[in-house]
Amino acid sequence: MPDPAKLLLQIHRAAMIQNTQSGRSGRLLDLAAGDSILVAGDLHGQLDILRRILLLADLSNQKSRHLVLQEVLHGPFTYEDGSDKSHQALDLVAALICQYAGRVHFLPGNHELAQIHGRMIMKSDRLLNRVFEQGVQKAYGPKAPEFLEAYETLIESSPLAIRTPNRILLTHSLPKAGALDAFDLSLLKMGPVRQDFATGGGLYGLFWDRDTTADTVARFLEKCNSQWLVTGHIPLETGFEIRSERHVIVDCHHLPAGVVLAPMDKELGPQGIGAFGVRMDG
Repeated sequence: MPDPAKLLLQIHRAAMIQNTQSGRSGRLLDLAAGDSILVAGDLHGQLDILRRILLLADLSNQKSRHLVLQEVLHGPFTYEDGSDKSHQALDLVAALICQYAGRVHFLPGNHELAQIHGRMIMKSDRLLNRVFEQGVQKAYGPKAPEFLEAYETLIESSPLAIRTPNRILLTHSLPKAGALDAFDLSLLKMGPVRQDFATGGGLYGLFWDRDTTADTVARFLEKCNSQWLVTGHIPLETGFEIRSERHVIVDCHHLPAGVVLAPMDKELGPQGIGAFGVRMDG
């Protein structure tokens, strides 16, 4: 078990790195430098899959590569009392943000926002918010409240949308067609407030909706001044799925897992973003 005091400092340092990163406008991050980007889908506490992703990313040798890790909370792995171990994945993400400052980015999903906003999520008769808090208590005992506060700070510091110079957009999901009129990129740039994430709020669909039709994707990308889209949020048996030449969905909550490994310093070409999906098998 790592030293809790040192780990707390590391989580807060990771939040500071994210908050002060070049290219930030509120919760929107525009990346300026780099030759490639690897985007992982919903991790949900899967440390073994995260280790495979790190081997593929090879950040120590690929000095101009960015890595985006999406949605790590609420997983299937538990302590002996049934509490959730997925905080360990968030601890590792914080360490990576510190180790590769400016090149590793945490992209929260609906599960992180539900955890810090008190929106209850039930799965397989487990209240995921509660078992997550119980897992932090199991791991860190009397320091658990400090860790929960630090995790909230880290999540609140994280970008909610990332764009590359060649106009790839990374988000957790996208608003359904009927909600697109309420969505505006300025909500992210100004720094959203909690009401924006509530049902009916301008950013609700960015985390909860699942409309992936080509027309909706095209309208969403136009609103975001982007050409290509990589999202998560939808469980897949195949790891990744090309919904259209402009949109790929990635999922890392089990094997096979899927990521996108794409250039960010040149045009993608006629094959589109789908040409850069990578499947990691068991």
